[in-house]
Amino acid sequence: MSHSKAHLAEVAARRAQLIQLRLRGVPYADDRILDLGYTSPQAASKDLIRALEAHRDDAAAEASVYRQQENERLDALLDAVWPQATEERPVYGKDGEFLGNAVDMRAVDTVLKLMDRRAKLNGLDAPVKTEVSGPGGGAVRLDHVGLAELNKLITTAGDPDPNETGDEGDDDLLYISEDEDDDRDPA
Repeated sequence: MSHSKAHLAEVAARRAQLIQLRLRGVPYADDRILDLGYTSPQAASKDLIRALEAHRDDAAAEASVYRQQENERLDALLDAVWPQATEERPVYGKDGEFLGNAVDMRAVDTVLKLMDRRAKLNGLDAPVKTEVSGPGGGAVRLDHVGLAELNKLITTAGDPDPNETGDEGDDDLLYISEDEDDDRDPA
């Protein structure tokens, strides 16, 4: 069903007002939302979902256009540097003496950087896996870990030198049981 431009503008304005009210925490059943012309809180909720989906589709389309432009730029740069990176050329020393044939290694490096950029742009790289391990690279055991041990793990997390201490001022990272709360120094 085709809608007039006036109707589409009215829907866009109503959705903009709905989004503003919801951002301020106004519930769907509030009269300010129902006064926008919705027959029920459920109708307002569905319309908000439609508005967000339309925005997501618009953003995806814009990202697709940007990605295409960036790929075209990368193609042009790759075309310009590819011959230097793949074809051997004569190499001469400082005194003009012929040393042999070789590819331009700076051009090879540039090609690799362009390929890396393209892989990132198009999401071709596999996600990096991370693993949290315990002391000595072993598993982190949490079955009978006390709060002191857990706090020690938090303090040393990511610290390659077990003799170095973490930032002692980071109290917000410490786990405290309700029993220990009274024993803690409030400094």
